[in-house]
Amino acid sequence: MFLHESLCGIFVHLHPLQKRMKYLVISILLLLLLGATGQGAGGEGKERVATKIVLPAGVGGYKWDGKIKTFNAKTVFDYINGAAELYLAYGFLGLRVWRYEKTGAPPINLEVYEQATSKDAYGVFSFEHQDEPAGIGQGSEFGGGLLRFWKGNYFVSVYAEGEGEGVEAAILGIGKAAAQAIPVTGPEPQLIRFLPGKEFGLMDKSTRFLRSHVLLNQRFFIAHPNILNLSRETEAVLAVYLREGQKVQLLLIRYSSADKAGRALESFRKAYMPDAGGRDRVKTEDRKWTLARQNKDSLLLVFSAPTENDAEALLRATEEKLGMGSR
Repeated sequence: MFLHESLCGIFVHLHPLQKRMKYLVISILLLLLLGATGQGAGGEGKERVATKIVLPAGVGGYKWDGKIKTFNAKTVFDYINGAAELYLAYGFLGLRVWRYEKTGAPPINLEVYEQATSKDAYGVFSFEHQDEPAGIGQGSEFGGGLLRFWKGNYFVSVYAEGEGEGVEAAILGIGKAAAQAIPVTGPEPQLIRFLPGKEFGLMDKSTRFLRSHVLLNQRFFIAHPNILNLSRETEAVLAVYLREGQKVQLLLIRYSSADKAGRALESFRKAYMPDAGGRDRVKTEDRKWTLARQNKDSLLLVFSAPTENDAEALLRATEEKLGMGSR
């Protein structure tokens, strides 16, 4: 209890992302202190910071203050102590921060995070995706005075330290300038293509690309231990479907080999569905269905389905897409 209370104390001063991340941070910090995080902070064993991004000195009446703050995997905690773990889980390589100012208006901060791959940049974006698109970068959202987008292996956040006339337009203008200055693009995770679409009830903005079981638990709790063996070597997508008026979770995980997928399935069945009697499905105490099945190097799992048929339909649709993708 005392550890939890002391961790909560870091949330006294939060920027917009931190306000959305505070409960995630408590869980991740607890695991860090218990030595349960696995992969190193840099993700790929290297630290580097973007060097090819050149931004304009002024946008929409705002002027850059002439400074660029630079952070690596160790010093990033000095800047966003309490929210850095999200970026670290997606192979964080570096952060640069620009500050734009205008007389009589609140300053605007531009944060450019360099992640290990474009998949990781997409993952950071997808984890908190909830607002309407802004048409910036390869994927974006804007709401509550916060602009978020990804492009290539970069994730970008733009926000003002207050409100005022013309501030939102300036945020979008700075964001567009940053997107134009980023010289690369990159693919989103291939696994997303294998998710059944809206014809099966896929909910908007519900798809999350994940590398960590801690992050998975923040979106849909499965178990404190890493019973699915998620790591930097695995890729996972979690999506929410509306079936018969109820939310159903579909989790698709790809491993580096079929053998590792099989071991993960065995671990999951033993820990999560011991009463299944060797079957790939079980009706849980809440009278909903869980299904877990292996498809070569991938695991397909459905949680909280209202009927067995609903769960089976989602799994079969995913298997069909996987089969088409391997042709």
